[in-house]
Amino acid sequence: MKPKPRVHDPRRLDVAAFAADGGELQGHWPLAGFARLADDHPPEAPPVHGDVMWHVRGVQQPQPGGALRRWLEIDARVTVVRRCQRCLHPVSLPLHVGRRLRFVDDEAQAAQLDLDSDDDVLALERALDLHELIEDELLLALPMVPRHDACRPPGAQPSPPGDEAAADQPHPFAALADWRGKGRRH
Repeated sequence: MKPKPRVHDPRRLDVAAFAADGGELQGHWPLAGFARLADDHPPEAPPVHGDVMWHVRGVQQPQPGGALRRWLEIDARVTVVRRCQRCLHPVSLPLHVGRRLRFVDDEAQAAQLDLDSDDDVLALERALDLHELIEDELLLALPMVPRHDACRPPGAQPSPPGDEAAADQPHPFAALADWRGKGRRH
């Protein structure tokens, strides 16, 4: 009789067992449930909505001498809203994380391998919370300075798609540049 496959809990994942099984998990979690990721949502923007779509796969590779290498391959996507640092209006930021994390037996080994290798290395935990790990990875994927590709002046309403007049609007700091240039002439 064939043994029942193990059930892996994404909130308390045994990475070693998951990798040994070649496990795969996927799903979606509401963005509002990621407190740190939803924290900087501009108050004037529509409420936080949408889901974090994710997929995780465990990989175990035998090495010479009987050692094992364990990996988690993580793919996660979501769109968050932040305040544009140029025009101060809300900006939607699609985030995508595709990472491969290597897991080793302890912190000392992780620290040493992290210095010696290009791999992202973490120490094995008995119960890894994928929700937390995915949130960490998405936070790292946020741009340092969120901004639109092309901004509109503060106080202006969004232009309908395809409105060429919006592209002709002056940069919000153009008046400051003019004023600064006039002040130097006196």
